[in-house]
Amino acid sequence: MLRKLLTIYEDAVLFSEPPVKPSEQFYIFYDKNENDWVGIPKSSISDKEFTLLKTLYELKEFQTSSYSTVAGQWQEYLFLNGPSPTNNNNTSYRFIQFQIYGNEPDQIELESAFKGFFSDEVIIVWENRNKGIIIEEKKQISLSEDELVTASETLESDFFVKISFFLGKLYSMSEQLRDNYQQERNYFTFALAILGFSNLYTFERVFPAYLAYHSSSDLMTPELKKMFDLFEQDPDLFSTILIFLENNLNSSLTAKKLYIHRNTLQYRIDKFVERTGIGLKDFYGAFTVFFACQMYIKQQK
Repeated sequence: MLRKLLTIYEDAVLFSEPPVKPSEQFYIFYDKNENDWVGIPKSSISDKEFTLLKTLYELKEFQTSSYSTVAGQWQEYLFLNGPSPTNNNNTSYRFIQFQIYGNEPDQIELESAFKGFFSDEVIIVWENRNKGIIIEEKKQISLSEDELVTASETLESDFFVKISFFLGKLYSMSEQLRDNYQQERNYFTFALAILGFSNLYTFERVFPAYLAYHSSSDLMTPELKKMFDLFEQDPDLFSTILIFLENNLNSSLTAKKLYIHRNTLQYRIDKFVERTGIGLKDFYGAFTVFFACQMYIKQQK
């Protein structure tokens, strides 16, 4: 039940154990049955809501103090509407969010590993025991998308956990920086919940699915219905077309991932084009079909 509060209070934070350094700007509630802890900004709760929540859950009191570390200042800024953590308005930052699956990692060891891939100067903010943010200043940026996937795979073998990254864009230090981060946080949360596991997410990879998921059912057209019916009749065809598009129309890579011969792949692609009348060789056709695939996935949820 406590987890449902996350859908009501967007800035709430869930913990799997008592928070080590809870902010004095948060109320911390505990659910004995689920052994969950949740922090809700005091500014988000009315007096009546606070009374109700105290009745339903156990309110935990902590001896708190303002964060003095740079990471703590960034946490206050990003999650609690705190002041800017820097006075330098002439630089830019990139947020790399991460989610860890598996046993709870040793945060100190993992931070050391992160800095081995990035830089000793990056800032690491933990949202909970398994989720956090790597904050890079523009001058520190080094890893490409492919290198970040490699880092994820290396960390998986070293720590026996799976890690998903969301590689954010570069944003200047401005009044919009916090909002930019929160939007990327929404994309990452959506990707983890809807798209399934991936080593790496980016805006470009998530946004078409995000747009399809939030689109009205009024968008259903005869062309979409024809594709949906075809996907329903032939699930293998659906997975083939989706993976083909996700791999930039690369036939060799798609066939390898599907464990099929290239001739089989071409047969399925030709079948799709013949049945729908939509080609995949140009941008407009490929984008239309990819969007339709995302709409179809939404329909299956």
